[in-house]
Amino acid sequence: MFGALSLHWVNDLPGALSQIRRALRPDGLLLAAMLGGDTLVELRDALYEAEIEVLGGVSPRVSPFADLRDAAGLLQRAGFALPVADADTIPVTYASAFHLMRDLRGMGESNAVIERRRTPTPRALFARAAEIYAARFAGADGRVHARFQVLYLTAWAPSVDQPKALRPGSASARLADALGGAETPVGGR
Repeated sequence: MFGALSLHWVNDLPGALSQIRRALRPDGLLLAAMLGGDTLVELRDALYEAEIEVLGGVSPRVSPFADLRDAAGLLQRAGFALPVADADTIPVTYASAFHLMRDLRGMGESNAVIERRRTPTPRALFARAAEIYAARFAGADGRVHARFQVLYLTAWAPSVDQPKALRPGSASARLADALGGAETPVGGR
């Protein structure tokens, strides 16, 4: 199963991962990439502060994203074997916060959070958010910075044929011999 930047839209991520594991054949591979918790933290902060100033409270304006540790734990909880979770942060710059928001809308990544404010948003809120964003997250060139964290998830559906980890110290071959190098003791052992 392969999922490319879509799992962050799932309302029940633990349930979805469990269903994916059940759908895979034994020793079937899950490869997925999803946006992670450090995605758009700058935009989230600017919108929250602007909303407090302009409207006197906050509502979610940026979708919540899973943290790397949480994603790894969810793979284990779903019953996957040999789970691996890794992350990469991609820094991007934009001419302004409005350019960033336009790109997000074009990517279909606008606000779909059920708990979001349902009344029309005053223009003053976005103007203030853009000011805050520029003041806090602009570089020397005036461009605003945004981070996209991509979580990479790899795991297998359990199978009796899968390799099992050996007991520590039970190796029958030396890594130094396989690499053609000299073995160096660690920690004075």
